[in-house]
Amino acid sequence: MKKLIALLLALVMVLALAACAAKTEPAQTETTDTKTEETKTEETKTEDPAPAEETTGEKMYIPVMAKGFQHQFWQAVAKGSEDAANDLGVEIYFDGPASETEIDAQVNMVKTELAKNPKAMALAALSTDAVTEILEECAEKNIPVIGFDSGVPGDTTGAVKATACTNNENAAAIAADKFNENETVVEAMKNATSDNPVIIGCLSQDAVSASVSGRTTGFVDEMAKIAETYQPGKVSIEGHAKWEKKVDAPAIIIEVAISATTEATSVQTAANSLLGMNPVAIFCSNEGAVTGFLAAVSDGEDLAEGGKYAGLVVAGFDAGAAQKNAVRQGWFYGSVTQDPYQIGYQAVALAVAAANGEPVADVDTGAQWYDASNIDDEMIALLVYD
Repeated sequence: MKKLIALLLALVMVLALAACAAKTEPAQTETTDTKTEETKTEETKTEDPAPAEETTGEKMYIPVMAKGFQHQFWQAVAKGSEDAANDLGVEIYFDGPASETEIDAQVNMVKTELAKNPKAMALAALSTDAVTEILEECAEKNIPVIGFDSGVPGDTTGAVKATACTNNENAAAIAADKFNENETVVEAMKNATSDNPVIIGCLSQDAVSASVSGRTTGFVDEMAKIAETYQPGKVSIEGHAKWEKKVDAPAIIIEVAISATTEATSVQTAANSLLGMNPVAIFCSNEGAVTGFLAAVSDGEDLAEGGKYAGLVVAGFDAGAAQKNAVRQGWFYGSVTQDPYQIGYQAVALAVAAANGEPVADVDTGAQWYDASNIDDEMIALLVYD
């Protein structure tokens, strides 16, 4: 009996040991797996961290604040901004007030976007003074600001790192270069004499505005350089003290006509005076100058075949329904337009570069020449607004 009891106790002990062994094995496996995962985590920590955008899947956010929104010009800027955002893999928000007189509305829009802590901002300010506090905050938070179109002139905060805009002097020089491709103008310059000088006019609505003044300078300087190749030493720039460079006995006179005021009737008066000099060609430096000039030539009818000024070679700048019609009808040789698409595209490209800590500088967004042959081309049509 004692032997039987001893045998049973031994059997119980064996079974108990086996059960313990069975319970211990999974615990050892779990501990090993945990250590393996911890090792992998430590290995990951030693690698260079991936950029935040790749890690989180979030795109860089950049608001693009324009002077307006509804005008076709700003819609072209918006299109360029959107395409740049798609190409560069960032997110933008394009907005502007309904009117370019609504300074307070733009300020509120900019404040709303700044509260979202963007990586950078693109801004065409209606008033630099009105956004100075916002710019100071951008500077403090190291949020780079890129100006576009007219930009943020006179910024003193250091927040504005660069501007994407039209170089007006370069743009207006295109018109002078195109005059040099026109047979009528070229022949007139070749055959000009001091006894019968050739007049080439430049009509501008003021001498103060930076854009208009820049265009006047760009056209006059380039036209004078071209004219010198035909009549060396006999090219005189006259009409306004700001650009005047007179010479004795000129064979070619570049006449700068500046309107007394920016009102259409005043520009029309200046245009009539210029037309009275019997010029071979005239450049109108902006849409306002074109409007006044067209009023002086019966909305363009006088430029048509058989008209009072038939044969006069005219180039404009900007667009608008009346100017586009003059180009389509062939009354204008052609016109120069800014490239609002590139203004938007380059503004976003600069903002991305600045946000990434790259050095940036002002970009000339260029200009395009349009005439009856290309005005309806897809890319030109985008740039020539009504």
